Amino acid sequence: MKFTQLQIPDVILIEPTVHGDERGFFLESWRQDMFKANGIDAIFLQDNHSKSTKGILRGLHYQLPKPQGKLVRVISGEVYDVAVDLRKSSPTFGQWVGEYLSAENKRSMWVPEGFAHGFLVTSESAEFVYKCTDYYSPDCEHALKWDDEDLKIDWPIEGSPLLSNKDAQALSFNEAEYFL
Repeated sequence: MKFTQLQIPDVILIEPTVHGDERGFFLESWRQDMFKANGIDAIFLQDNHSKSTKGILRGLHYQLPKPQGKLVRVISGEVYDVAVDLRKSSPTFGQWVGEYLSAENKRSMWVPEGFAHGFLVTSESAEFVYKCTDYYSPDCEHALKWDDEDLKIDWPIEGSPLLSNKDAQALSFNEAEYFL
């Protein structure tokens, strides 16, 4: 596996070694010793799987006070995946990174605790799977506006995406609660 720190160094792009032949392929998507050696020392408590169609944007979500680190990947289709640093003490506070994740490129992204996370489906449909370091807690859930004027996230979309009611009512970056 290849581990690459992104513009926000705590967010890590993981490119697996893919072994393939005429029968298909094999890859390791999680291997604790390799992840730990590359700065991801996580214990996962919950796995999630969602399916969405083109133009749907999920996020930008985070939990406070029960933050979740997320190891995310796409097993069908393609998404543009975004992480926003909400750690007030971080030198990259208020900055974001985005990467394309797809079934074809087989990449994963580590989004540590203290970040808001979201994705936009760029293919006809996409299946998105992710491991979390804490359980989903609806009482702790928060959302940032996908099109916040201060964040200026460069989503690859024309017009407006399809949002859940919760995401349509998300707070601006300036209204949001942050991590210390």
